Amino acid sequence: AGRDAVREPTDRLRHVAEIGVRALPWSFVVRRRPVPRVPVRVELTLPGGGPWTAGPEDAADLVRGTALDFCLVVTQRRHPDDVDLAISGAVAKEWVDIAQAFAGPPGAGRRPGRFA
Repeated sequence: AGRDAVREPTDRLRHVAEIGVRALPWSFVVRRRPVPRVPVRVELTLPGGGPWTAGPEDAADLVRGTALDFCLVVTQRRHPDDVDLAISGAVAKEWVDIAQAFAGPPGAGRRPGRFA
């Protein structure tokens, strides 16, 4: 697919979301930050309308939104300010700012407003 290809989101985004959640510790380690012990809950709506969740139901820190928005952030394709994620809790906010669902050195992320 070329640079101008349109990719329709599918429920397969759940696999990217899973990698993103599992990479939470890596996002901190790669930046030489302590890995938080506070659990984070992620509640996403898949493109087909179904739910996808991870983390304890009673976690105070929460990320909620669409799977597409979450996946764009954890793969550093969008800045968190440019998607519609509801984030509560200090650890969840810090994580979303540095989320990195890929190996290697810290990614540079995206500038806010780049895709507005």
